[in-house]
Amino acid sequence: MSGQQFSRKWLGAALGLALAFGVGGYAAARATDRVSTTHVRASLKLADPSEGPSKTGFAPIVKEVLPNVVNISTSKVVKTARNQMQLPEGMEQDPFFQQFFGQQFGGRGHGGNGDDSPRQQREQSLGSGVIVSPEGYVLTNNHVVDGATDVKVTLSDKRELKAEVVGADPKTDIAVLKLTGDKFNAITLGDSMKVQVGDYALAIGDPFGVGQTVTMGIVSAKGRGNLGIEDYEDFIQTDAPINPGNSGGALVNDRGELVGINTAILSHGSGGNEGIGFAIPINLARNVMGQIIDHGKVTRGYLGVVIQPITPNMSKALNLDKLQGALVSDVSVKGPAKDAGVQRGDVILAINGNTVNDSNELRNTISMMQPGQTVKLTINRNGSTKDIDVKLGELPLSKEEAANDTEKGGSKESMKGITVETLDSDTAQQLQLPESTKGVVVTGVDPSSAAADSGLRKGDVIQEVNHQPVKNAAEFEAAMSKSERNGALLLVNRGGTTVFVAL
Repeated sequence: MSGQQFSRKWLGAALGLALAFGVGGYAAARATDRVSTTHVRASLKLADPSEGPSKTGFAPIVKEVLPNVVNISTSKVVKTARNQMQLPEGMEQDPFFQQFFGQQFGGRGHGGNGDDSPRQQREQSLGSGVIVSPEGYVLTNNHVVDGATDVKVTLSDKRELKAEVVGADPKTDIAVLKLTGDKFNAITLGDSMKVQVGDYALAIGDPFGVGQTVTMGIVSAKGRGNLGIEDYEDFIQTDAPINPGNSGGALVNDRGELVGINTAILSHGSGGNEGIGFAIPINLARNVMGQIIDHGKVTRGYLGVVIQPITPNMSKALNLDKLQGALVSDVSVKGPAKDAGVQRGDVILAINGNTVNDSNELRNTISMMQPGQTVKLTINRNGSTKDIDVKLGELPLSKEEAANDTEKGGSKESMKGITVETLDSDTAQQLQLPESTKGVVVTGVDPSSAAADSGLRKGDVIQEVNHQPVKNAAEFEAAMSKSERNGALLLVNRGGTTVFVAL
């Protein structure tokens, strides 16, 4: 054996011995640790097998309600431009891309046939719904089925049924479907008027199409409006998570009664739940559903006024005892209110003896009444209260129709910090107002003034101060000097539309 061979053999033996000793010693040490722990017995305290389910949870309610909530799958055909792929702006004109990709990027590349005709593409979406009658009527959101050519409903027992869209009301985002058959398991309808802030609320639906889910929270608020989600808003607000796909699902109370149809969340652009969800009250949804089933459409009462909220400053200027009611800022020339004697500047305090808290409540109340119905309005006019009977008309189908027969005018706030000039015919024409319009036009606004904070701006035409017409700058200054102590309520014409503003 050479010295080199010996040294390698000895080195290998030495390493083997060292590894064996080291690994073996480590393993022995770990074995000792294991032996010391395996002798410790875990003492587990098990529940009594004879005990039943939790007595304080919502499981019995959920078990009863889940079969009433369904998944809704819709599809519709949309037209898209043929062979269009999106590129950064300007790149679609790059000769390099046209040479190699041609038709894909706009259809003008080399070798393309120039066929830019639209092609049809099928879009699919998911939502939820609630079976509300044994006959198979289902309540859901209009935006769940809007434009759908095919609607499929999946029941809790996994049966799939085709559904017919009986009708929809985009103004409240309610739609009614009809399932083929009868003897369906229907949910119990509650009374959303009895819902109170702080009540338990369960949101049930089928988010993302993964299957039925239940989330819990409380009723955070009632009567939420002016959110810009729908035309008529009287939402129940809840912190029970309403996830995508829950639209059209059920909001139930702790008795399992349907009190709302889940419809929207406030997500600040994240798309996820942030504890602010909204449901359409079942009383409103039931009213809409009844009209759709009975008449195939929804008709609403029409008062023929433009209304606006009352601010604390307005309340003071109007000499109101409480901050409540709806201020009439415009009156339709041909509307029922005009015929009954309602005037611009009136404050509607009650309808049929029921207090009107704000303008949104007035709008919703009138919308749930039928054309031809006579209502008694309690109004405040110049500090005096009186009752006026109004026979409601039918709400025009479009906003344009309603606007076409509305008296023209406009308003905003002002006090100090503005400059005005008497409105002449030339200026009125520039502002697209009738030459006969009287008042003063705002020519300047101090950005640091209360007038600027109120929203008054150049081009506004002030026509009244505290219900007194002002025809020129002198009359305006005199009227404003009288109002410095108690504030001023101005009627301002902005682009032909009138509103009241106070400061």
